[in-house]
Amino acid sequence: MPRKISPEAARRYLVVRHFLAPPRSLPAEPGSVMRVFDRLGSVQFDPLDIAGRNHDLVLNARVNGYRRQWTDDLLYRDRTLYETYNKGLSLVPTSELPWYRVSWDLNRERFEKAAFQEHEALVNELLERIQSRGPLTSGDVPARAAIEWFWRPTNQVRAILEALALAGILGIARRDGNRRVYDLVERLFPPDLLAERHPIDEQRRHKLLSRYRAHGLLGPAGSGEVWLGTGPRAVDRPPQRQLLVAEGKLAAVQIEGRREVRHIPAEDEHFLDQAERELAAGEPPGGVPPQVAFIAPLDPLVWDRRLLRDLFGFDYLWEVYVPESKRRWGYYVLPILYGDRFVGRIEPRIDRKSDVLRVLGLWWEKGFSPRRDATLRSALEAALEAHRQFAGVKKVVRLPKSSAS
Repeated sequence: MPRKISPEAARRYLVVRHFLAPPRSLPAEPGSVMRVFDRLGSVQFDPLDIAGRNHDLVLNARVNGYRRQWTDDLLYRDRTLYETYNKGLSLVPTSELPWYRVSWDLNRERFEKAAFQEHEALVNELLERIQSRGPLTSGDVPARAAIEWFWRPTNQVRAILEALALAGILGIARRDGNRRVYDLVERLFPPDLLAERHPIDEQRRHKLLSRYRAHGLLGPAGSGEVWLGTGPRAVDRPPQRQLLVAEGKLAAVQIEGRREVRHIPAEDEHFLDQAERELAAGEPPGGVPPQVAFIAPLDPLVWDRRLLRDLFGFDYLWEVYVPESKRRWGYYVLPILYGDRFVGRIEPRIDRKSDVLRVLGLWWEKGFSPRRDATLRSALEAALEAHRQFAGVKKVVRLPKSSAS
């Protein structure tokens, strides 16, 4: 039987197990980055750098004094993390590479039947050049005629380099800005890790588990994006999920007043115990006065938009792909978490040319009055100061007049 929990306990559990009770509770050191990955397992990468890159925002909300160089070093110097496709392009621990290589293998099979045959001469040229001269970018090789590639026509060199990386033949040695620098995977990862193989069903089950590890409280349905890469068919997920339950990796829970059964990582049940103890004692999250965090648009905490609406009463749409004339809020707006409630949204923008962090908009949710909360102002100022330090700019431009949603 699933464990019955209250909606209040479900909210508290999520912020506690996400290192957000309170925010920025992990010490200011590179090791804290790996503590986040050890728990969440996977964090999405997005190259847009408006308020900070998505994975940096995820970490900045959890790690005190976070510096983006810490993660870059783990990715491209220490190689404790690496880029791969999980839920979209993601950062995952390199130790788990054998459990994520299913996308490499499937892409290699696909490209060997098409793109690698059709562009064999270019494939050989690029691999021979990397072998003899070392890492390269698409800009290091004269452009060739564009070919149809995913969403739009693309220079052949760029397309084939990307295909070789998708197939696990090349890897990302580093990024120069957002430009990918490619090298042979055997130069980037230990040979025993590359040689390790697991059955495809076990790899997909690991990817399915990764979604529960990242979010913490997923139901059987939800947006297709949440389950991307866990298998070609939705009907395959329930038996895989039951295997994870039978293996003791997932535990069933049911939120009071809701019919569906959700699952949490079994190793996280103690966070649920903590949430219920805090609520019974009338304590705030983590036993400290509530603090503010700005939540990244692709933070795993906000993956399940229906749960956000149902459990937190918060309706969030990332409007970066919405035409400007149809946006309700703004281009790069972040949810504001206060304690275990979403109380508003903010649009910060890093302006390095002017050396400031600009706040283009600040909106409070209906029913929430910041003036009636004695600790909100100082908590908001602390979050802004943390974001300013992360951005490496001199000051925050004063907030505009706040408004209700």
